[in-house]
Amino acid sequence: MHLGSKARAKAPDQDTGGLRADHAGDEVRALGLLGQAEVPAQVAAVPRARRYVRDLLKGIDHPHTDDALLLVTELVTNAIRHSDSGRRPDGRVIIAVANHLGTLHVDVVDAGSIGQRPRLCAGVGPDSGGGRGLWLVQELSSAWGWYETLAGRVVWFQLDGR
Repeated sequence: MHLGSKARAKAPDQDTGGLRADHAGDEVRALGLLGQAEVPAQVAAVPRARRYVRDLLKGIDHPHTDDALLLVTELVTNAIRHSDSGRRPDGRVIIAVANHLGTLHVDVVDAGSIGQRPRLCAGVGPDSGGGRGLWLVQELSSAWGWYETLAGRVVWFQLDGR
């Protein structure tokens, strides 16, 4: 995702634990992008991704912030467990967050996986012990989906501000 010429990037350092974050500049923020981050495709990076999104959302007082944090956790975990990002030692996952007219939009980008596509597991419900990630996305979001890109796969969700 191109952030424009005014975007400021924070280089990875020890304090970020491998998190590389771009915070949207004024021009891009007007379009709704709050920021994007890249994390290593490792389970230990899931809390970093969640903290990053939580910090981005502090300033907008969205009524579904907790849902957004849960869904980011689920999608980043899925990206690590089910995509080629998690199979590569240098695998990465990108999280991009935007807010447009009160609707929160989150993209989770991974390397994709030949032969595997995001799908809801049959028979999953609130009491299931596993396979609930995309079920939760479907239940809590106002819209969601996925598509392939040259860089891999994007799974996204939206949460209305109402």
